[in-house]
Parts: sequence; C-alpha cells; structure tokens
Amino acid sequence: MTIAAIRISDRMPSAALRRFAWGVLAYFIATILWGTIVRATGSGAGCGDHWPLCNGTVIQQSPTLQTIIEFTHRITAGLDLIFIVGLLIWTWRRTVQGHLARWAAGSALFLTVTEAILGALLVKLGLTAGSRSPLRPPFEALHLSNTLLLVATLAATAHFLGRRIGYRWRDVHITAPVGTTIGMLSIMIVGVTGSLAALGDTLFPATSLSESLKQDFAEKSNWLLRWRWTHPTIAILASIFLIWLLIRAVRRSGPWDNRGLSALVVGLLVLQYVLGALDVYLLAPIWMQVVHLLGADLLWSALVVLTMRMTLLPAHTR
Repeated sequence: MTIAAIRISDRMPSAALRRFAWGVLAYFIATILWGTIVRATGSGAGCGDHWPLCNGTVIQQSPTLQTIIEFTHRITAGLDLIFIVGLLIWTWRRTVQGHLARWAAGSALFLTVTEAILGALLVKLGLTAGSRSPLRPPFEALHLSNTLLLVATLAATAHFLGRRIGYRWRDVHITAPVGTTIGMLSIMIVGVTGSLAALGDTLFPATSLSESLKQDFAEKSNWLLRWRWTHPTIAILASIFLIWLLIRAVRRSGPWDNRGLSALVVGLLVLQYVLGALDVYLLAPIWMQVVHLLGADLLWSALVVLTMRMTLLPAHTR
C-alpha cells in the first residue's frame, strides 16, 4: 500500500461527521421556517432597527411577543454560523486535498456570512414587519436566493462526505452542465416567486378566496398581488426540468441507485402542488406557509443531491 493510499484511508469522513453534516442542514431548515414565522407575524421589527443587538441591548426587559420571536430567530441564526464553522473545520481535518466536501463547506460558510449581511440590511433599512417599501421585494428575493444556495451547499457537503468514489475534483467528470444549470436556476426562480407571493399575502391579506382572486386582476392592486400568477406558472414550467432529470436518473446505470431518491423527489413534488393549492384555498395562514416552505426545502435538498449524483460522476464511468 502506498503512502498516498494510507493517507487517504486515514482521512475518510467518519459516520459522526456525516451525521453532523445532515444535522446542520436540518437545523438550518428549521431556522428558515422560524424566519417565515418572523415575517408572517410581522415580528421583523421586534428588535427595532438594531442589529446584531436587540433594541440596543442583549438582555431584554419585559419583551413583547414580537421581540421574543425576532430575538429567538437571531439566536438560532447565530448558532448556524457556529455549526457551519465547526462543519468546515471538521470536514477540512477529515478529508483529503481536493475533496468536493471542502469546496461545498467553504461555500456554505461564505453564504452564511452573506446571509447575515442581507438580514442585517433588511433590519437597518426598515424592510421588515409591515413595510411596503419598493426596496423590500428585491431585497427579499436576494435574501431567499442566498438562502437556497446555502441549503444547496449544505446538502452537497453532506452528500460528498458520504461518497466513497468520485469525491475529489480530479476523480469526477461533469455531464449535462448547461441543462442542469438552467434547470436548477428555474427551480430557484420558483422559490423566489413563491416568497414574493407569500410577502404579498402578508402585506395585503384577503378575507375570502374570491377577494384574493380579484386582487390578482385588479388594476389598483399592488404588483406583488398582480404577479402572484408567476409562481404557479413557473413551477409548472420548471417541472419539465424535473421530468428530464428524473428520466435520466432512472435510465442511467451508474455507481448509485437513484430510483429511491427519484421516487422521493416525485413524492415531494406532488406534495408541493397539493400544499400550494391548499395555501391558496386557505388564504395562506401562517401554519400553512410554514408547512409549504418545509416541503419546498425538503424538495430542494433532495433535488440538489440527485443533481450532484447525475452531474458529478466518477471519472471511471465515462
């Protein structure tokens, strides 16, 4: 056995590290869901325009419910940073040079920092609670895009740590990069349009389904309401990419059996359509928004892993 082989075998990710990586992803998704509660309850201004302190202090005296909700979100987000730093260090120590998990974990740390910066800007610029500033939608869209990328890098980190072949850049070859990139971007756009639709529901709530439908077509309605149709429309178009990917996953014979993961993606996709319809019918109550977003995050995570399996293949499978 060569020295290089010994070094590689000695620096393979442990089961504990792999479980920790999946745990960090699960925790971050929980943080996202709590952030939805912050937005839906109008608690984004619960700490005033102070950041990272809450109302200028660390210890809150007689806090309101909105302050508790917002401050709890900040604490959980701070723990995210600690967990991801720990994930990066642990990954770096337990993997060899060029390991794909190193790149994914490093990207996750960078996106965590940008996530904090965007969150701080939303607070400092007053783009929270009931703010109807024209700056809020683009900032919210940018924030969610960063969040989706962060979820993707965490899911990719956990996936790469579990690989036993094709885990270094020099050991993989890339397939269908253009189609995959376009498809994943289309899925991200679905998420962004969904967040803007949810923002419109929060800022301009309807009392009935008929009133909600009238808002979509009324000339005097805010553009967030008149553009809600883009979310289901783009979601249907993005399904074309999902169908293409799933067909490739089922037909391709490679180092991984993708049938189980493909079935999970299909199930989550169907569930999302059902939850989306219920969200509209029930006029987007908070609990429904949280459940719908949870389904979206699970679908996105599963889709990222399936895409990594289909796109970054071990070099010997050419």
